[in-house]
Amino acid sequence: MSEPGRRGTARRELVENELYEHATRLFAERGFAGTSLQDIADALGITRPALYYYVKSKDELLAKLVTEVTNGPLDEIVALFEVDEDPVRRLRGIVEVIVGRRVTQPERFRLLIRSEAELPEELTAAYDDSRRAVLKAIAGVIEQGVRAGRFRPVDARVAALGVLGMCNWVAWWFHPGGRDTAEGVTAQLADMAVAALVRPDHQAPEAEGPAAALKLLRQDLDHLERILDL
Repeated sequence: MSEPGRRGTARRELVENELYEHATRLFAERGFAGTSLQDIADALGITRPALYYYVKSKDELLAKLVTEVTNGPLDEIVALFEVDEDPVRRLRGIVEVIVGRRVTQPERFRLLIRSEAELPEELTAAYDDSRRAVLKAIAGVIEQGVRAGRFRPVDARVAALGVLGMCNWVAWWFHPGGRDTAEGVTAQLADMAVAALVRPDHQAPEAEGPAAALKLLRQDLDHLERILDL
């Protein structure tokens, strides 16, 4: 791409991001039905005809916001899986991706949750598919870690729901510019997710399969018995 082309693309991305920010704020303050494209153009400081260069309707704008919020983390998780197979690092990476999104764009995620009832059917379906895909990815990593002896034997789906809930809840209490930094919150929650699942002895079995799983189960029972004897 030529230099002028790159500058044009970068400028469009900057304007679109600012557009998303203003639209998110207005939708949250006035509701989707109570916000017009003219309101968004005024907030952006451009004319309504100029706004049409970036978006043609409110429905298209909402669709772009939903797609960004739902598909963005999933795309990053898929890319993460392509470069790292270790379940502990994968779990940490997943949490960093999701929390990183929530702390940098909390308003967009909150808007998505509040607007679920107003989403067109096709957007609702896409949103549901994305949520299931992310949950499946987390559960798969946890199952992988359990089989490898890196994680404690747990119900992978329940654990995945817990991890995902912890990540998403950040959007409701984190405030950019407040006492907590985005980097600090992301790192701490990634540490907490790993610490909640990793085996205390940090010892992996020599092999996978039923025999290895049974060996781990015996180790956990021995650990429980020692606790009960205290």
